[in-house]
Amino acid sequence: MSPEAHTGPAARIVQDLREAIIEGRIAPGAKLPPVRSLADQYGVSRNTAVKAVAQLRGEGLIVTRYGSGAYVRDAHPVRRLGPDRYARSRWANVTVEVHADDRSASEATRQQGGQTQEVSLVEADERTAAALGVEVGAMVYERARVMTREGVPTHTMTSYYRVEDVEGTPIVDPRPGIAGQAGGFAILTDRGLVPDEITEDLFARMPTADEADLLELPPGEPVVELHRVTRTAEGRAIEYARGVHAASRFAWSYTFKIPD
Repeated sequence: MSPEAHTGPAARIVQDLREAIIEGRIAPGAKLPPVRSLADQYGVSRNTAVKAVAQLRGEGLIVTRYGSGAYVRDAHPVRRLGPDRYARSRWANVTVEVHADDRSASEATRQQGGQTQEVSLVEADERTAAALGVEVGAMVYERARVMTREGVPTHTMTSYYRVEDVEGTPIVDPRPGIAGQAGGFAILTDRGLVPDEITEDLFARMPTADEADLLELPPGEPVVELHRVTRTAEGRAIEYARGVHAASRFAWSYTFKIPD
C-alpha cells in the first residue's frame, strides 16, 4: 500500500467509509458504492478509489467478491473465554453464551456449538513431548477438531494425549461431537486423572492461507493461537492442546489475585 492511501486523496474516502461502517450507517453485509461512483463522488481518479477500497479490505472492514463488488464484513457474535469455561459443571455443555460485541455490557444470547474431528496416532514433536513429559517421537494420540457455532467455523483445537491415558476411551472415538456424554475432562476424571490445573499461552498472528480458508476469514483478520496444558493435582500433564481462534469472534477475560 502506497503512502498516498494513508495521507492523500484516498484517505478521505477511507475515513468517511470507515466511520460510516463503525457507526453502523452502512450495515454489515451492505454493498459499497462501485469504485467508479466513489471516484466521481470524491473527484478522484479510479485508481485512487481502488486504493481506498484496498485499504478498507486490509483493515478487515470489508470483503471483496470477484465480479460483484465490495461489501461490509458481516458481524459475528463474540464469545468471551475465561477460567469458568473449564468448570466441572460445564464439561458436557455444547451451548455457548455469545455477545453482540466485545463489550462486557452487550446483550448475550445462546448459540448451539458443534465440532468435527479426526483422531490419529502421531509422533510427538518437541513442543508436544515437552508439554506431556514424553520423549520426542513417542506415539501420542492427536484429536483434531474444527469448532462451529450456528454452522459458522470459529476455531480449531488439536489435543494430544499419552496413549496409556486415553486408549479405548471415547476421547479417541473419531465420530463428530464432544467425547462421550460429558466431554474429555469427564472421561479423564473417570480414569483417575482429574484435571486440576491449566496453563494457557496466547499468541496473536496473521493466519496461514489454509487457516483463513478453513475459518472463512476476511482479508486482514488476525488469529489468536492458544497453547494449553492440563495437569492433575499431582502435576501430571494429561492433555496438551493447540487452538487457532478467529480474533474477531472471541474475547479472553480473566480475574485473579495479584501475586505478592
